[in-house]
Amino acid sequence: FYLTIFSLNRSTLCRYCDFGVMCRLGSCHINMSTGQNLRKTADECKSDASKDDDNNTETEASQPKVQLAIGHQNDIKNVISRDTMVKLRKSTYPFVCKRHFEVAKEKQKQKQKEDARVKEMNEEAPKAVDADREHLTATEAKSVGDATTPALPLKERKLIDFRNKVYIAPLTTVGNLPFRRIMKQFGADITCGEMALADQLLQGKASEWALVKRHPSEDVFGVQIAAGHADQYTRIAEVLTNEEGFEIDFVDMNLGCPIDLVCEKGAGASLMLREKKLRGSVEGLTKVLNCPVTIKMRTGWDEKKNFAHNLVPNIQKWGIEGIGAFMIHGRSRLQRYSRLADWDYIAQVASSQSSDYPKIPVIGNGDIFSYNDYEETILKRVGEGGDTDNMLLPTAMLGRGALIKPWLPTEIKERRHWDISATERLDMLKDFVRYGLEHYGSDQQGVNNTRRFLLEWLSFLHRYVPVGMLEVLPQQMNHRPPQNMCGRNDLETLMLSKNCADWIKISEMLLGPVPEDFQFVPKHKANSY
Repeated sequence: FYLTIFSLNRSTLCRYCDFGVMCRLGSCHINMSTGQNLRKTADECKSDASKDDDNNTETEASQPKVQLAIGHQNDIKNVISRDTMVKLRKSTYPFVCKRHFEVAKEKQKQKQKEDARVKEMNEEAPKAVDADREHLTATEAKSVGDATTPALPLKERKLIDFRNKVYIAPLTTVGNLPFRRIMKQFGADITCGEMALADQLLQGKASEWALVKRHPSEDVFGVQIAAGHADQYTRIAEVLTNEEGFEIDFVDMNLGCPIDLVCEKGAGASLMLREKKLRGSVEGLTKVLNCPVTIKMRTGWDEKKNFAHNLVPNIQKWGIEGIGAFMIHGRSRLQRYSRLADWDYIAQVASSQSSDYPKIPVIGNGDIFSYNDYEETILKRVGEGGDTDNMLLPTAMLGRGALIKPWLPTEIKERRHWDISATERLDMLKDFVRYGLEHYGSDQQGVNNTRRFLLEWLSFLHRYVPVGMLEVLPQQMNHRPPQNMCGRNDLETLMLSKNCADWIKISEMLLGPVPEDFQFVPKHKANSY
């Protein structure tokens, strides 16, 4: 049977399944040049059905129907080419920017050559030697310094207006493409992919490059990159710029990730502590990219010693064109997600820029969980007291609030508390599962991936307390619902459960039963709620 299947003509689609993606005829279900999933489209199926009606021959009736047409699954954008992946993995990609250790080696070699040359010169002319040395050092230092910031032709830079928009912040693991499609349904204006590590991207890791994929419904889309060295940021910018078909509206620099593994590499929040590296990173990105660069940071390393109000004006004084906005998370690195976000300090950072240089907009982030929070924490501080130095934008940047209440963009835009029913929430989960199977595939591996991401999302969704059950409106981000809380019906009670076994039951309602030994532990555990 195995040999029989593989002996079929590889130019046709699978005769035994309509939407399978990685079955035994996987080569017929995947575009090997792009890695995109393939499926039959409804129009193609109708056209083939009409052809079969016109040609009712005995031979055709005796043979199974073969679908000849192939349709890309939803035309996912930002799919890196196979040739680029191979070059990255083999370290043969033609980068203009050199690695920092390569530049250091060149400097050392040039210094050795300079010393040897000076020794050989006539000691009777010390002034000439000194002049020659200064000229040589200046020329070679300039050539080495230029290697980290490649000189590319000038491009017209895109502009993005973040004002009065609902922006879904990058969310690791749970901010995947199917989830972002759900957020677009509920009215999100701007979306951003999950944090991608530069070193993994430069190694050609397919799982990391999958984080930059974009759905056609995402009309304003950004990519977030975390790196610890300027050359890594610059090299990633080269790949994003050179890759054909990539559509990215802005690139977000991650200076806020508190995870130890990321900070130990010098990336994430630890990059805030190294201004020299940060400046090289910003210069490298802005010189290569033709889209804005945003910088997402925290208030500082320790809440007792916040320094974002010093870092932001320092970056402003560098005079680098192409910075679209600062995005300030109102917590320090050591706080992670515990305690409330400090919006007073965010307003202080927004007013810290100098009037001697072009000012850069500031977007605040933290604990927006209702339209009341948006109005009281952001709108009241925008231009507070007629302060012209306040660069805080009226932008609703949503993180955990979007995970717990995906319909939050609708609430903010319509200025109301939505008492969404359990049935409506189940329909939302059905859409998520359908989008997941379209994106990850409908084979067993695709089902497993969809179930995993669904369970990760349910670990946040259960925190929502229906509006009709609250004594005081609105619900706050740090408020925990009572233990063993019962809903207004069985489905609502199931969705309120903190038990992982109940989350698995919900997944079985949508994706079928799980194996007997199946277990799930949420990836993101925090001491905050």
